[in-house]
Amino acid sequence: MAADRERDLAVVATGEGGGRMILHAYLARRFVTNFAGVAVALGVVLALIELIDKLGDFPDRPVGDVLGLVALKMPWANYEILPLVVILASVALFLRLARSSELVVVRASGRSALGGLMAPVAVTLVLGLLAVAVGNPIVAATSKRDHDLSNRYRGIETAALAVAAEGLWLRQGDADGQTVIFAERASADLGTLHAPTFVEFAPDGAPARRISAASARLGAGAWHLEDVKIWTLDRGSNPEAEAQRMSALELPSDLTQDRILDSFGRPRYIPVWDLPGFIAQLEAAGFSARRYAVWFQSELARPVFLVALVLMSAAFTIGHVRGANVGLRVLTAVIVGFGLHYVRNFAQILGENGQIPVALAAWVPPVAALFLAVGLILHLEDG
Repeated sequence: MAADRERDLAVVATGEGGGRMILHAYLARRFVTNFAGVAVALGVVLALIELIDKLGDFPDRPVGDVLGLVALKMPWANYEILPLVVILASVALFLRLARSSELVVVRASGRSALGGLMAPVAVTLVLGLLAVAVGNPIVAATSKRDHDLSNRYRGIETAALAVAAEGLWLRQGDADGQTVIFAERASADLGTLHAPTFVEFAPDGAPARRISAASARLGAGAWHLEDVKIWTLDRGSNPEAEAQRMSALELPSDLTQDRILDSFGRPRYIPVWDLPGFIAQLEAAGFSARRYAVWFQSELARPVFLVALVLMSAAFTIGHVRGANVGLRVLTAVIVGFGLHYVRNFAQILGENGQIPVALAAWVPPVAALFLAVGLILHLEDG
């Protein structure tokens, strides 16, 4: 049976036109089968882990609510492990082809190693494009809904926030009333406001006090203001005549940077199609949009990175199977794939913090990984 399959594969590989198309279709089908199997297996494991995690987080909620949160979390969980799925599917495919000597037959027929990899590469490119174009908006919608429901079940109020052309608006409140905050600019992490104005309202809705400052930094349970001027807005008084100046002031606050960032919208909460407009709006208002720009460019580069992972996996597994070397090569392929993934994430962090340009952070790791993989395959190829 194996000998007949190798003979038929050799005939197809040496054929012209239709034979080559049959070969590419065969390899593409094998890759899709492996990809689907790995994705389903990891998806089931992730679902069980998420279910246990959610049951621990919300022990008093009905099971239906918990299952709903798990269902909302699964698109992001699967999207996040897509590189791992590609690595494992590629290793499984090339290892099986090597064990059956099918890749050896294809290369012996005169086709290069890169030529034999065109089908898995093309399938991965299509899957990557579909993940970004279709999967990303689904992930954005479900992730935002999961976050909002989780906060509601925990009793956490999402900070009200709005971005306008003139600046940033925030709202915080407690039993003593509400405070509306306006700032002309803010830091990238929204932890520091520049030229902020705080307007405090009494429980009955009447304005009680206005505070302006040169800057305000959000600390643990309080805003730390510098170069402060305070106006008391009591009826019948002259606020300007009674205004006070202080070098520093602390204002209690129940806000945290995470709450502000969540209400502002984490990059993954915004569909990739809406990100250019959102980035333009932030920049027009004078705010830093680096982390959104890095995420947007990284999403565009995702298909290239997935292709690089396929080629890198192939570089370590397309050779003929020889004894105990197999386990070491598979382990090396997986470790290198993980390493590339973490290098990409590290570059994104550097880009978000302004250490390197946005384009460099998003595109250099995938492109460098692609060239490295191609170079390894060409170096290891016999013919």
